[in-house]
Amino acid sequence: MKRSESNPKISNKGRVIVISGPSGVGKSTICNIILKKRNDLWFSISTTSRVQRKGEQQNREYIFISKSSFLEQIKQNRFLEYAEVHGNLYGTPREPLEKVLEGGKNVLLDIDVQGAQKIMTLFSAGIFIFLIPPKFGDLKERLQKRNTDNTDEISKRLIQAQKEMEYMKDYKYIIQNIKIADTVRSILEILKNELDRNAEL
Repeated sequence: MKRSESNPKISNKGRVIVISGPSGVGKSTICNIILKKRNDLWFSISTTSRVQRKGEQQNREYIFISKSSFLEQIKQNRFLEYAEVHGNLYGTPREPLEKVLEGGKNVLLDIDVQGAQKIMTLFSAGIFIFLIPPKFGDLKERLQKRNTDNTDEISKRLIQAQKEMEYMKDYKYIIQNIKIADTVRSILEILKNELDRNAEL
């Protein structure tokens, strides 16, 4: 998986919160709960060229566009970062995120480790959280329960997950997601310390 990126001029009035971790660790579920708990966060929805799955909605899980449209947006410098993952393109739209940060609001991103590496270079004051499973073997079970990928796809995701785990050392916070409620509580405490404390200074 190779990440590429543009180099826009970014305002950093708001702060970026990145939650990363291997497929199946529970990132989406946890992000959804965090957003309900804190109304001061804006969620950055990624753009993808992959096919929309049953149950997914446009502009909820992803912004779904064709591969040709995605490539055109790359040419137009419309992504902070983008990647090709298993033949599909994924990227973080630049313009909406930039506007939200300039308005002073904090942004939550659920992105992979390669994208997070670029975000780290753009937003040194960002809050970077890495989620890990109780045991690596739990990822296979969780991916199977999602029932969204075939056996080959799950195998690819597990291989990729092993590589992604090597990046956890670059994150300030590492949380083992054993129970969702406990993980959410830990993240909310991190945000309280990082965001609310700084707002009072």
